[in-house]
This record gives sequence, C-alpha cells and structure tokens, in this order.
Amino acid sequence: MHKHTHNHCKGRYLFILVIMAYVDEDGSSGSGDDVTMLDGHNKRQSVTPGGSGRGKRSRKATGDAIVDAMLEIAAASKMRTAAIMKNEDQFSISKCIKVLDEMQDTLASMEDFDLELDNMELVAAAAGYYYYNSITRQPRHSSSPYGSSFMSEVLDGPDDGCREMFRMDKHVFHNLCGILRQRGMLRDTAGVMIEEQLAIFLNIIGHNERNRVIQERFQHSGETISRHFNNVLKAIKSLSREFLQPPPIATPPEILSSNRFYPYFKDCIGVIDAMHVPAHLPAKDQSRFRNKKGVLSQNVLAACTFDLQFIFIYPGWEGSAADSRVLRAVLDDPDQNFPIIPEGKYYIVDTGYSNLEGFIAPYPGVRYHLHEFRGANQLPRNPQELFNHRHSSLRNTIQVSFDVLKTRFPILKVAPQYGFHVQRDIVIAACVLHNYIRREGKDDWLFANVDGAAVAELPDIDDESDIQLASSIQDHMAFSLRESIMGAMWNDFINKWDQW
Repeated sequence: MHKHTHNHCKGRYLFILVIMAYVDEDGSSGSGDDVTMLDGHNKRQSVTPGGSGRGKRSRKATGDAIVDAMLEIAAASKMRTAAIMKNEDQFSISKCIKVLDEMQDTLASMEDFDLELDNMELVAAAAGYYYYNSITRQPRHSSSPYGSSFMSEVLDGPDDGCREMFRMDKHVFHNLCGILRQRGMLRDTAGVMIEEQLAIFLNIIGHNERNRVIQERFQHSGETISRHFNNVLKAIKSLSREFLQPPPIATPPEILSSNRFYPYFKDCIGVIDAMHVPAHLPAKDQSRFRNKKGVLSQNVLAACTFDLQFIFIYPGWEGSAADSRVLRAVLDDPDQNFPIIPEGKYYIVDTGYSNLEGFIAPYPGVRYHLHEFRGANQLPRNPQELFNHRHSSLRNTIQVSFDVLKTRFPILKVAPQYGFHVQRDIVIAACVLHNYIRREGKDDWLFANVDGAAVAELPDIDDESDIQLASSIQDHMAFSLRESIMGAMWNDFINKWDQW
C-alpha cells in the first residue's frame, strides 16, 4: 500500500485492527476484560499496557504503524487460516469473506469508508473477524434454533402456516434442508442457518416478494437476502439431474388402469408441451421475446409423466419462437441431454408440433381441445375426433402440471426483476422443487386437489344415446402408428355402441 493512502484509510484500518486485537498469534481469544465500548457502536479499543505514558501519534506515524500491523496480521492470518481450514472447513476463507461482506452496514456507519481492501487485507480481516466472532459472540437470534422469530413462528406453528409461507409441508422442508446440509451444497453462516436461507428463497419465489419485504420479514440486510437467494437458487438447480429423470419404460399406471387409453396408448411414456413464462428484458431484446399475445415471455419446453413429474425442462427461448422449432433445437443438440426415447415408445404432443418418430401429434383440422367437445355434440363423430379427444385428455396432464407449478410458485406468473439468466434458473429450480415435493409429500395439498383428475374424462356413451355416429373405421385405417391407434380405438368404440 502506498503511503499517500495511509491517512485516507485510517478509519477502516482502525476498525479492523480493533477486531484483530482479540485474536493473538496462536489463535486464542482475549477475555474481554481489556476492552471498552466506544460511542455505542460495538467498536472496541484495546487497552495497551503502559499506554498512558505515550503521547498521541502523528497522523503519519499512525498510518505507518497501521501498515506494519496489517502486514503482521496478514502473515498471522494466513497461518491461522491454514490451521482453521483443517477443522472440517468450518472456518474457510470463503466463509470469512462472506462474513466481512455482511459487515457492510457497520462499515458504512464509519466516517471513512472509501477504502478498497486488497486481497491480503481482506483475508486478514475476514479470518480474524470470523474467528473472533465464532469464539466470543453468541449466534444471532440465539433464542431460536432456526434463526429469526419469523422462522420459529412458522416451523413451530400449525402445518398450514408452513404450507402457506414455504409452499411445502414441514417434513418436506426439513428433509430438503437435510439434503442441502449433508451434501455441503449450503452451509450455516454465523447469522443465517440453512433453514432460514431456504425459507428466504421459498418466500421470494412462492409469493413473488420484493427484497425489501423479505428484509423486514427476516431482519437481514438487502445484500444478505440477495446473496442467500442466489446461493439457494444455485444449490436447487444443481439437483436437476437427480430430480428430472427419464420416465420408466413400462406402461404408466394412469394408462394401464383406463379402458379409454389402454391398450391404445400403452407405449406412451409422457407428454411434451410449451409453457410461456413472463420475462423481464432490456429494450434491445424485447421484440424477439414478444409472443403471439403481445406479452414478453420465455418459451419453456417441458416434458412430464402422467404422475405430474417433470422429465425435462428447457427454458430461455424467445417467446416468439415456434414450439416445434424449440423441440427440434433440443433434439439436434446432444448437450441438452434430452432423454433417449426407447424403441417403440413415444411422447404425445399438441398441434404446435409435427408428427414425428417418437412424438405423436393429433390430427390437424379436426376438433381437438376438450372444450370443443362440450355442449350438444359431446361425442366424437369420426375416428379422427375420437383419437384427438383421447389424445387431448392425456395431454391435459401437462397442463395440470403447469397449473400446480405456477400455483405453488407465483413468481412464474410475472416478470421478475432479475437478470435473464436468473429468470431461466428460477424456472429450473421451481421444477426441481415440484418433483421433490411430489416424491416426498404424498399428502401435499396442491397435488391432492388434482390427483385422479389430471386426465379428463369423456362422458359415458350410455348418457349420449341421441348422438349419431357419422363414419366407420374402414376409410381411416393406415399403416402409421397414429392411424393404427386410431383404427383400434374406433373399432372398439363402434363395438361398444353396437352392444348398447
């Protein structure tokens, strides 16, 4: 450090020095008897033996002494840090630096805060402060095992409170914290345990809350809230490979148990569709992301099972991009890791996609969506309409998955004020949490509301005896898989009608 910066840096150096005064060369802490409180600011002053005989130092002499002291502290801190890190990484340098970051409010209250510490000083100050803090201070919110009083209120309160605030049941929340802790994906800090870090993240995506609201709720600075949000987002996203898994190759139970779908769709393993999520973008990118409805959005390709779990998620495409183009881009790019489709198996897709090998689309130009079969003409009038209606009933599964996902995490219904890469990651993290809750929370209230109703039912034929069937199957048989399915389905439908 150059000498001309000595006086300018005096305020912050003194603050660091006073902190470091409590840690001697071998890492032991002082008793606290040799300090006094100054001006109500948690600033401490070391009482140096024999100091009463000294006159006041000049500003230059003080600056020189500070520089010398900092060099000594840096050397000691490096040795101390090496020893500390052997203790199960409990006092790592990265943690020390994070703690120093958390001290910004205290530093801002000082008269001189323009100093930018170099790496050596940062390591020295952070290691010393963290060590002193962990030895001599009580944890923040020591009366609560979870952190803030808000956390205790939720986790010690009724089950409905946890569902409302954290968007999952208590045991699911605690199990997830256990995974993040055991795998070292998140770590407790001096003031914020993993439970509180996860709660901050879930509050934001589960209620679309602003940083300022979360600051008040959890009693942390905006920087602390932002840092933990990003840390949890990264941790949850890293679980995607584990919780976004290829579907089983066996016939799904939801198809096997229904005579409307089995054996016709016995080789169907899932559903693919697009989900549009509102996006916040700079002006230069807005034209590309404006979808057909004129809304800025990201086009998210999704695949799910009939058990409402996501198989694959590909967010980030422009809202203006055609669904078939996004799917083709995924299939052409091995790095996207789209699950290999077993031979003879397929996904069902809607009219926005092409009828390709491994993907069965409905017949174009024929009634398809469920609402088109309501009212006077509920029953299909020809083989293509019958195929399309049952195809649409199965495809409804992914719409239910989207509805549950967005109901649980309303941040997906708006354009959050984050960088676009964060917006993309939020979609992935939300889907990971969706699957995790589906597996862990068998009694989850959102899934309970849709279980058994994900696949829309066609009214029983016995209730529609006045409907006239307009076609027979013999003109609609073909050699393609789709036509084979349609033919078998229509033949059985006719036989049921004849028996009636």
